[in-house]
Amino acid sequence: MTAWESSAAILTAALVALALKRFRVPSGLGVVFGAAALVVYVALRLTCMTPSQAATTVIFLLAYGLIASERIHKTTVALGGAAVMLLTGLIEQHEALHGAGEIEGVDWNTIFLLISMMIIVNITRHTGVFHWLAIKAAKVVRGEPVSIIIVMCAITAVLSALLDNVTTVLLIAPVAILVFDALKVSPVPCLICVVLASNIGGTATLIGDPPNIMIASSAGIPFTDFLRYDGPPVLALMIIMLIGIRLVLGRRIQVPAERKASVLTLDESKAITDIKLLRRALVVISLTLLGFFLHSLLGLEPGTVALGGAALLLLLHHGGPEEALHQVEWSTIFFFIGLFIMVGALVKAGVVAMLGQAILTLTSGNLAAMTLLVLWFSAVASGIVDNIPFVATMAALIHSLARGLHPEAGSVLEAAHAPDVLPLWWALSLGACLGGNFTLVGASANVVVAGLAARSGHEISFVRFMKYGVPVTLVALVVCTLWLWLCFLR
Repeated sequence: MTAWESSAAILTAALVALALKRFRVPSGLGVVFGAAALVVYVALRLTCMTPSQAATTVIFLLAYGLIASERIHKTTVALGGAAVMLLTGLIEQHEALHGAGEIEGVDWNTIFLLISMMIIVNITRHTGVFHWLAIKAAKVVRGEPVSIIIVMCAITAVLSALLDNVTTVLLIAPVAILVFDALKVSPVPCLICVVLASNIGGTATLIGDPPNIMIASSAGIPFTDFLRYDGPPVLALMIIMLIGIRLVLGRRIQVPAERKASVLTLDESKAITDIKLLRRALVVISLTLLGFFLHSLLGLEPGTVALGGAALLLLLHHGGPEEALHQVEWSTIFFFIGLFIMVGALVKAGVVAMLGQAILTLTSGNLAAMTLLVLWFSAVASGIVDNIPFVATMAALIHSLARGLHPEAGSVLEAAHAPDVLPLWWALSLGACLGGNFTLVGASANVVVAGLAARSGHEISFVRFMKYGVPVTLVALVVCTLWLWLCFLR
């Protein structure tokens, strides 16, 4: 073991021991984590991984295991893992915060999009409009909780296809919490279903999910092609999911007639408390959504558009910014920052590239095998790591493969649009977007809703989310497998 490896191991072990003691984790569990980390590191070194590759992998797996155990808050774990990687030199500070080459670093566009939309939603909440929507939605389906879930999932899927899914869940989740609190039923099943619908709906269009935006930019794929190749499986999945909600949750969630009646007697007209602020908020939200649709023409990132909307609403709001900023899910924001840094270290070390290259090697150039492996591996990987740097790496690998298969092509885009390359882009799009439903940390929308749920007193555990997410994702992958076979592989 080199001096660098020794110092890195000592620092990691010291921080882990301190964290386990601080949060009163049983010593036996600490020993298990430490022994497992050492065994994994030695095994990875024996597979010819470099010290930095093995170290980043072990730190990330250790952090992920602690997050899954839920004994320590996920934000604490993510920032701790990021700190270890920075202090040991696995990633430089400039690379972590600003990116370099293939290293994305912290995605500030995502960070500012999240913060800005949280500010807009927090100010708008004071108008009472979410309470109005909650009562109206409950009345439309006569207070039936499962029907409420189905209606909200359908609305979420459509909005997520037109907007980004993070914005959609920021608008829908508060409504779901209000409705189910009024019915005195846990909103957790509804919140999880809304997140799943958001990730599915966002897959349908170019603007619905960040991976699709990246793929469209990298491969030069137009908006209409996303509707053509991603739209049909998304529509099929939403129909299957809504039927599944009726069959599975219909028996589990029952509400006495008197609770339904109490909700139906509520007067939604009294919910609006500040009509002047509501009008201003609706104007700002409309302008922000218009900016999202036109951001590419305007040359602005979605985060910049959202920041402008938040600043405008703060100016139009007579109250000070303290309350709106206080209600921002800062633990969620810093979780993303830590996660971006850890994934950036994985990219820098070449771990993500090694995994992607392994896919291409395993398939031996067979189109069907390569397409389906990209689909399934992208889904699993996107459920574990953030799909943005993963998609960036896979896009580069697909371009490299396209140039190797078609050296006669006049341009990179011509090679990328070859008939034996296009299926890989759609496999990457479907796998990366739908794979976000695998785990609680698989997509931005998941983490945002988990933070909102925790603030309202309704924790969404890692394991409980997977009970919903894993079956939905597996069904989605089967449907997408059949769809890609029908379109490209038969």
